[in-house]
Amino acid sequence: KVEYRLDKQNIIHTPIGKSSFGPEKLEENFKALMDAIVKAKPSALKGQYLRSITLTSTMGPGVKVSVAKF
Repeated sequence: KVEYRLDKQNIIHTPIGKSSFGPEKLEENFKALMDAIVKAKPSALKGQYLRSITLTSTMGPGVKVSVAKF
């Protein structure tokens, strides 16, 4: 089950795991989140749905992810 909310600027802030998770589990959780977001796209919406994706730890630097894959 994937739960996420949008803030007032339509930005999604949601955890995908903990530092104790292995890379495979984090990747699986990220893919599940992205699948849920892409499936939630309204059919009437035209144009670019995702503008940017950045993964980060709580206090770490962000890592940009290519939006073209989604």
